[in-house]
Amino acid sequence: MTASTEQLLASILECVPQPVWVCDEAGRILYANPAAVRAVGYDDLAQLRGKSSHHTMHYKRVDGKPYPADECTMLAPRATGAPTQSDRDWLVRRDGSMFPVAWWSAPLEIEHGRGVVTAFTDMTEYRIAELASREHETARIRAEESRAAQRRIVEETVAIRRRTARDLHDGVQQRLVALLIHLQLLKDALPEALAGLADEAVAEAVAAVEDIRAAAAGIHPMILTSRGLCAALHALAARSPLPVSVRCSTPSRLAESVEANVYFFVSEALANAIKHAAATRVAIQLGVRDGTLFVEVTDDGVGGAAVCGTGTGLVGLADRVTTLDGRFRLESPVGGGTVVAAEIPL
Repeated sequence: MTASTEQLLASILECVPQPVWVCDEAGRILYANPAAVRAVGYDDLAQLRGKSSHHTMHYKRVDGKPYPADECTMLAPRATGAPTQSDRDWLVRRDGSMFPVAWWSAPLEIEHGRGVVTAFTDMTEYRIAELASREHETARIRAEESRAAQRRIVEETVAIRRRTARDLHDGVQQRLVALLIHLQLLKDALPEALAGLADEAVAEAVAAVEDIRAAAAGIHPMILTSRGLCAALHALAARSPLPVSVRCSTPSRLAESVEANVYFFVSEALANAIKHAAATRVAIQLGVRDGTLFVEVTDDGVGGAAVCGTGTGLVGLADRVTTLDGRFRLESPVGGGTVVAAEIPL
């Protein structure tokens, strides 16, 4: 390479934002453009000219161990005549700190033999973005796994509740009914002096049957299993001490876990309206549109409810919805009633 050629090359590279340097046949720095000088922490080319490029800024690996010069692939084109490159390497700054780079080296014929020209890119910002993206992806995967685990728990809980309610209904309740029949028969055979005790026993048996029926309904209402969500909501409204209107429409039976979760979502929202809202009426609306189940429970009470309040009821409602990948919504202005709503993808 002639002096005039070197000057032309230098004048071109002065304006290039890409860090570039040129080494001679011995690996000594002949030239580094301003971008390269700044990148490795020096003030001007004079501080680098004539120094071994490897021993100046490529002499250790990222773990701190020495990087032997005879293993340096960055200078290999001097011997092989073929370009080399790396997308994951590290350079050392003047102060000893290291930074990630991607580089490309190619052989360059110079006056006394074959040198090498190297261009590199500081990958620090890219690595930060890559790490952030990887962490975001990891968080997303963990969140999906968590939701899947929650959904499995919900489905298993629904199945357990249904079996428990069925066992109470078909087992304990039926035995109590049989006991009640025997008590009635026994009452007819007892002397009049014992009739009062027999009446008390019958009354207790009737109360026990009702208690079992109520417990089974609270665990998992039989009507939900046999007739579906809308029928169960109408039955729920009929038992309420407040006037409750129900508008419910679904094109078909929904997944068991969805029906159970939505039923208890509405049941808990209705209980909140009765206990805390001082409401005089409640409206329940449920429907399906574009593959999404929409449910809304509205009361005319005092409002002012908040998910972050002291109670856990609304938090539990939100959890029921998010477990099914749904969206929970609460509107409760002070004095303006409360709307508890959910959108659940089907």
